[in-house]
Amino acid sequence: MTVKNKSAVQGCQSRIWLEVDLDTLEQNFKRICSAVKPLKVMAVLKANAYGLGVMPIAERLLKAGADGFCVAELREAVQLKPFGKPIQILGGLMDFELEEAVRNQFILGITDYNSAKKISDESVRQGVTTEVHFKIDSGMGRLGILAKEAVATAKKVVKLPNLNCCGIYSHFPAAANDEASLAQASCILELSEKMESAGICLEKRHIANSDAINTCPFATVPPFTQVRAGINLHGSFNADGERELGLETIVSLKTRIVQIREMPAGHTIGYNRTCRLPVNTKVATIAAGYADGIPLNLSNRGYVVIRDRLCPIIGRISMDYTTVRLDGFEDDIQPGEEVILIGGAGSSRITVADWANLKGTHPYEVLCAIGPRVNRVYISKKGS
Repeated sequence: MTVKNKSAVQGCQSRIWLEVDLDTLEQNFKRICSAVKPLKVMAVLKANAYGLGVMPIAERLLKAGADGFCVAELREAVQLKPFGKPIQILGGLMDFELEEAVRNQFILGITDYNSAKKISDESVRQGVTTEVHFKIDSGMGRLGILAKEAVATAKKVVKLPNLNCCGIYSHFPAAANDEASLAQASCILELSEKMESAGICLEKRHIANSDAINTCPFATVPPFTQVRAGINLHGSFNADGERELGLETIVSLKTRIVQIREMPAGHTIGYNRTCRLPVNTKVATIAAGYADGIPLNLSNRGYVVIRDRLCPIIGRISMDYTTVRLDGFEDDIQPGEEVILIGGAGSSRITVADWANLKGTHPYEVLCAIGPRVNRVYISKKGS
């Protein structure tokens, strides 16, 4: 593949770098669009596009036809403003964020009457109308209007000036093709119908996040109008989704060997001496550690890939370095050789999900934990 820009060339000389395949990103996006058609696809780019680098990701998705972007908070929205697409802030706003959020005409969530009143007051002050969607807590228990209070709250909110109350949305705590998720989706549609009967026309209805796009077909068809695609754009999600949509990973995390040594039997490796070598062993120290996002849980458990071969991690992972065994390698292997932390092929493939399983977490956290000193390299056959 060819590099997209100069930073990618520089990345080839980095100690540790994350390769992001923009062509596969676009392919994943188009497959999601096809799967949920005629619903629109809003790309969720919160937390710096889950740690991958928001601006190159947003630029490619814009070219691919994204209908808009969703983020968690104001600063993320401001960063995307120059792209000229609708931007929805999915979370709640702080009072000090209201002025800028309204001025930039972001789509805002109504989490209660008080939040609506503040948005209305600021919109009146600026002489603008702000698009707002009712955020319903249908089971997440985090933010939003409780379902039983939603219609009454909406009737009060629509009386406030300078608000365009045209949407309703919610979030699955555990998106699955089961009765609980079906009940949540039904709840949003029922509330929409009740509000419609009360004269409140909600043109936009959405509940499907990445997992739901993969597993909840009832949340990706009309009368819902859009879906929110986040981490599945990157090819990280549950196995059911992968089989259904054929999405592929867009990330590879790589580093280099710093030193290779023949270590004697009985020598200990790493902090707290959690590994003692039973025999003379060829050991490589690689230039990546937990500060770069390698989970500490991989200590004495995980693997890296060198020359298409799985090499076990030995000892406790340090902040800046990790040690691995080089069983069966010839003497031609040298410092500076490439090491794959996430990526590879066939039986020597390591995935984001593999790390998540060893860490006892989910792929979202693994990607977001990749550190800032890891160089992001964007790869595309299409060029700039």
